[in-house]
Amino acid sequence: MIEYRGRSISRGYAKGEALVSRDPISFFGGVDPEKGIIIEKGHCSEGKSIAGRILIFPRGRGSTVGSYILYRLARRGLAPKGIINLESEPIVAVGAIISGIPLVDKVNADIFEVISDGDIVIVDGDNGVVRCIK
Repeated sequence: MIEYRGRSISRGYAKGEALVSRDPISFFGGVDPEKGIIIEKGHCSEGKSIAGRILIFPRGRGSTVGSYILYRLARRGLAPKGIINLESEPIVAVGAIISGIPLVDKVNADIFEVISDGDIVIVDGDNGVVRCIK
């Protein structure tokens, strides 16, 4: 198990399979709130489900409504278990906090080089720690 340190944004603990996206994600218009699938045309993760995964992406983008879409996904059981960002911004941070999704950013490694789709990842939002089980 490899451990990395980052900044805690939203508290909690989650363990699950990684979904890694090098593209930013807009939850409003880019994710289907009824299915938890990335629907943005041309997105590198188009067609993939975020439900129950550890979602790794650089940052969010788009409307502030995205925070509430993330909350809606959580209420329906379709949200990611945890989130790791290069640098979180208010849309994703607020969405994670109100949804109870652990979120860590500013990890002390190039997260896209050390974690791949399918890796088992732990997000410890209480302590700002990310662990990867290869």
